[in-house]
Amino acid sequence: MERIHQLAAHMPEDMDAILIDGAYNRLYYTGMHSSAGTLVVTRDEAYFIIDFRYIEVAKNTVKGCEVILQKKLYEQLSEIFKKHGIRRLGIEETKTMDEYLTLKEKLPEVEVMLDRRIGNLIAKQRRIKEPCELESIRRAQDYTDRAFSHICEFIQPGRTEKEIALELEFYARRLGAEGASFEYIVVAGPNGSLPHGHPSDRPVEKGDFITMDFGCLADGYCSDMTRTVAVGEPGEEKRKVYETVLQANLSAMAAIRAGVPCKEIDKVARDIIANAGYGDCFGHGLGHSVGLEIHESPRFSYTSDEICEAGLIMTDEPGIYLEGRFGVRIEDMVYVTEDGCINLTKSDKNLIVL
Repeated sequence: MERIHQLAAHMPEDMDAILIDGAYNRLYYTGMHSSAGTLVVTRDEAYFIIDFRYIEVAKNTVKGCEVILQKKLYEQLSEIFKKHGIRRLGIEETKTMDEYLTLKEKLPEVEVMLDRRIGNLIAKQRRIKEPCELESIRRAQDYTDRAFSHICEFIQPGRTEKEIALELEFYARRLGAEGASFEYIVVAGPNGSLPHGHPSDRPVEKGDFITMDFGCLADGYCSDMTRTVAVGEPGEEKRKVYETVLQANLSAMAAIRAGVPCKEIDKVARDIIANAGYGDCFGHGLGHSVGLEIHESPRFSYTSDEICEAGLIMTDEPGIYLEGRFGVRIEDMVYVTEDGCINLTKSDKNLIVL
C-alpha cells in the first residue's frame, strides 16, 4: 500500500522501524476495521500481526505488508526486529505510560522511542485527503443530509430532544450509514446555549430553536453538520441572531482557500459576530479538520499558527449562545482547493421554520 511506503520513506533517520497499533492509524494504513492488531513498518518491509478473530479478513483485505497470525506478540516482534537488525523503534506518542513501559520491558533488545515526530509524520500524511477518502466523506455527508430532511418532518412540539436524536441516528443507519461519527447533539430552547449539550427529556415547545449537530460514518470516515431550525415563529431577536451566524458562516466560507492562515479565516466570522454585539457569545473555534476522526488538525482558531492547505476537509461552524435562553450554530463541511473551497454539505441553511 502506498501509504505504508510513504511512511517508511519518511521515517526519521535515527529510527529503524515504527510500531503502530492505535485504532485510527491502524485503519488508515491497513484499510481494515479491527479492535486489535499491530503494524510494524521497517525501511524494507511491513508486517501486520493480528489475532485469530480477524486473520481471515486481514488476509483478504490488507495489502502492502505481510499478514501474520498473532500467537506470542512480543516474541514475534523480537523475531522481526532480529531479522531486520532493528535497534531503535519509534512508537505513537498517544500511548499510555503503561503501554510504553510494557514495550520497554518486553522488548529489551530495542530502544523504544516515544517521539512526537512519529505523530507529526502520520498527521501530515493523514491531513491531506486522497480522492478515495473524499468520496467516503461525501457518502457520509449524503447520509447526513438525507437524515436532516427526514428529521424536519419528524420534529413537532412534544417530541423530546432524546427522541429526535434517536430518530436521526436510526434513520441514518437505515440509509446505510455505518454508525454515528460522534454522540449526537440535539438541544432545544434554553438548552441550545450549551454548544455541546446532551439530548435530554425536555419536550420541544413552540417558539424553540433546535440545534442539531450530527454526522455519519462511511468506510470509517466521518461527516459533521449542524443545523438550527425553529419550531413555529421564532421572533425578531432569534431571527437576528440566526442571520448573524449565517452571515458569519457564508463570509468565512468565501475566505477559505489554500495559503490563508487559519486564524484569519476564524477572524472573518468572529468579527461579524462581534460587530453584531455578540462577541462574548462565540467562545469556540470556527472549525476543525475531519477525517477518520471527527476532530483532526488543523483548526480554524484564533490560536492557530497553521496555514490552510488544498486537500483539507474543514468545518465552518460559527455560533452564538445566549446563556439560559437559546443558541444558534450553522456548520458546513468543505473541501479546500487552491482558489477556494467546495461545500460538501447540501442541506439548506436559510432559517427553516417548522
